Amino acid sequence: MSYAYQPDEDWQPVVVAAYRTPIGRAFGSLATVAAEDLLAPIIRRIVAETGIAPEAIDDVLVGNAAGGGGNIGRLAALTAGLPVAVPGVAIDRQCGSGLEAIVMAARLIQAKAGSCFLAGGVESVSTAPWRVERPKANGALPRFYGRARFSPDAVGDPEMGIAAENVARQFGITRRRQDEFALRSHRLAVKAAEAGLFRPEIVEISTGHGLLERDECPRPTTSIEALANLKPVFLADGSVTAGNACPLNDGACLVLVISRGMAKSLGIGKGLAFIDSAAAGVDPNLLGIGPVASTRKLLQRQPGFSLAGIDAIEFNEAFAAQVLASLDQLDIPADTINSNGGALALGHPFGASGAILVTRLYSQLIREDAIGATGLAMIGIGGGIGLTAMFEAVRLS
Repeated sequence: MSYAYQPDEDWQPVVVAAYRTPIGRAFGSLATVAAEDLLAPIIRRIVAETGIAPEAIDDVLVGNAAGGGGNIGRLAALTAGLPVAVPGVAIDRQCGSGLEAIVMAARLIQAKAGSCFLAGGVESVSTAPWRVERPKANGALPRFYGRARFSPDAVGDPEMGIAAENVARQFGITRRRQDEFALRSHRLAVKAAEAGLFRPEIVEISTGHGLLERDECPRPTTSIEALANLKPVFLADGSVTAGNACPLNDGACLVLVISRGMAKSLGIGKGLAFIDSAAAGVDPNLLGIGPVASTRKLLQRQPGFSLAGIDAIEFNEAFAAQVLASLDQLDIPADTINSNGGALALGHPFGASGAILVTRLYSQLIREDAIGATGLAMIGIGGGIGLTAMFEAVRLS
């Protein structure tokens, strides 16, 4: 079903360009590339491709989860050579940060607070600073820690792997199903890479040792037997392994979100129109099923759409267990999502992953000219949050 546009159609938000870096394995080829240097080449590519006047960019919204703080949006904008008048902002919704940045850009356009935004996210696990807790008493030693807290102890704040184990047990997701889903992700990603399907969306990155042009993590030789032989990582009697969980990664992704009116004035013929989005919370101990709540909330607001009628779904694959549990609850067949593989194979650069979902939708619906088709981007987030956004491929002129 086609989206019913708002009365002031010129202010409909539309994604008209979407690019990402290759996704690198943490401490791999992108290990020495700073976060702003992952973003800057994408900014330059988008400006060059669209012909947008750099000074017309209202803001640069960048999600980041594990970095050193500060304003990565502003740092990247200046690194890319944008005019000093273009501001920037950092957004933190953890794994959902990149998608939240795109949603925020769309909402700003709907509010007529601007008409042109660069939005997305970045993560460089390799260059992220160590986190150190200040001692509470004089003479005490500082304590290193891996992540910020997402939930108080009274509620529960499990590590991501333990939360995935909780979900697997609560929803009866077997080890075999997890391994089979992980194998599917790798096979689809390898097939897509070999067919050149990722090439149009990737901006190559200079690493100091040459150019990185391909994702580092998809494994063409993995098998169900190899996955089955891996030991559980988080619980001795658990089912979550290194094979059915995402790796640690470096990467960046940005899209250009502009008003439909601006797109027309630039002569842009088609784009990915933003329809709506929803965020919702769940039990932090079962944080991986957050997309169930956010997707149901979104569909309640959009009664003209149903999951059965959505043409493309990109669901972030942090852990096979949480993806499968969420799909079961939403009655979505597992073989209908992530048609070119997902984060289990490609990788999960936290702050960038939500934007990568939108870029994958852009490739499937706009680069492949599927006008009229609809897509969902869905992601689970630390602390027990889900974020879902809906888009439609439209002609603009």
